Amino acid sequence: MTTLRALRPALPILLGASLMLSLSMGLRQSLGIFMPPLTQDIGISVSDFTLAIAVQNLAWGFLQPLAGAWAVKIGYRRLMLAGSLLYIAGLVMLVTAQGFISVLLGAGVAIGASMALTGPAFSMAVASRSVSAAVRSSVLGIISAAGSLGALMAAPLGQALAQSHGWRVGLYGFIVLSLLIVPAAWYAGRADSLPMPPSPGGDDKSAVQITREALRHPPFVVMAAAYFVCGMQLIFLTTHLPSYLALCGLDPMLSAQALGVIGGFNVLGSLFFGWAGGRWNKLLLLGGIYFLRSIGIAWYFMSFPTPTSTLLFAALMGFLWLGVGPLVAGSISETFGVRWQAMLGGVAFMSHQLGSFVGAYGGGLVYDALGSYNRAWQFGVAVGLAAGIVQMSFALARPPQAKPPLAVAA
Repeated sequence: MTTLRALRPALPILLGASLMLSLSMGLRQSLGIFMPPLTQDIGISVSDFTLAIAVQNLAWGFLQPLAGAWAVKIGYRRLMLAGSLLYIAGLVMLVTAQGFISVLLGAGVAIGASMALTGPAFSMAVASRSVSAAVRSSVLGIISAAGSLGALMAAPLGQALAQSHGWRVGLYGFIVLSLLIVPAAWYAGRADSLPMPPSPGGDDKSAVQITREALRHPPFVVMAAAYFVCGMQLIFLTTHLPSYLALCGLDPMLSAQALGVIGGFNVLGSLFFGWAGGRWNKLLLLGGIYFLRSIGIAWYFMSFPTPTSTLLFAALMGFLWLGVGPLVAGSISETFGVRWQAMLGGVAFMSHQLGSFVGAYGGGLVYDALGSYNRAWQFGVAVGLAAGIVQMSFALARPPQAKPPLAVAA
């Protein structure tokens, strides 16, 4: 009850950030369900569609550090509102697409750029600014959990509309949902009026100085490098799982159900890892996620998929999905402070998005060349196991130092 009272003044910001993240992540993660009918209807290849998704991830990743730096200067609200409108425009371009260029510009460039302004980095940054350090990790877990609820709703809705009325109608449903991002961004932007909690190393450093400091900090570098695996594995699954299930002759609705299960169990995983990150070594937990996720992918793809095994796999992946978010964001705010959290999160996220490019486009190239996803998932498992082991070994070899003093509650 005491915690709820302490959070009450920040609730409009937290609810706005949660809804914005839920919709922006959920709609984006569900675009893969439209790949089979869309590519057949407008005459593009699977690798063309996955190239657009890969460009989306690169645009998001490389714009994120710049967006984080801009937010320090001009505030979050204007940037989040601009991102909301850009998201809607991207979906409009995709739903009216007649060829590859429109898919590339809509699903790729526009949605990718908008994610840098409405995605996890900004949602968690405004949430971090609005609460005290004592409850920050748990709150970040709650925000991350909200990011999965959009897929829980969007994937089944989009699949049902696409099966009944065609993929364009399914995307029109997505456009209607995306309109809610605008008011959510407005309420989340109230964080601009709150005082900035002090940074552990002082508040007089520039963006360039704090970036150099982070890149000379070994735990940050290892965390950022291992983040590559997270992006590669997750985008491979969200983009290619529907196609893989279709190859295996399973009901197309199963892919939407699997994405929905991922979203549902993501809530539990995000809440758990947000709570756990406030008690144990965040970097050790990150390594454990990558390792266990790789074991799960190997188990699923080494056996012939069934509806039961697919939903069990989706539950496991969901639990290990966005739990990385509160751990990465919490580690950055703990080490470098809240002021530059979005920007430094973006620097690490560039590695994540390079992995996403490989997972989306590389998976498409492998499928087009070999007619199978075997080499793609085998590569993802091998790299994931290596990254998990390195991350955990580094965390154990370098036990966390005493935490910086708790920031003053906003």
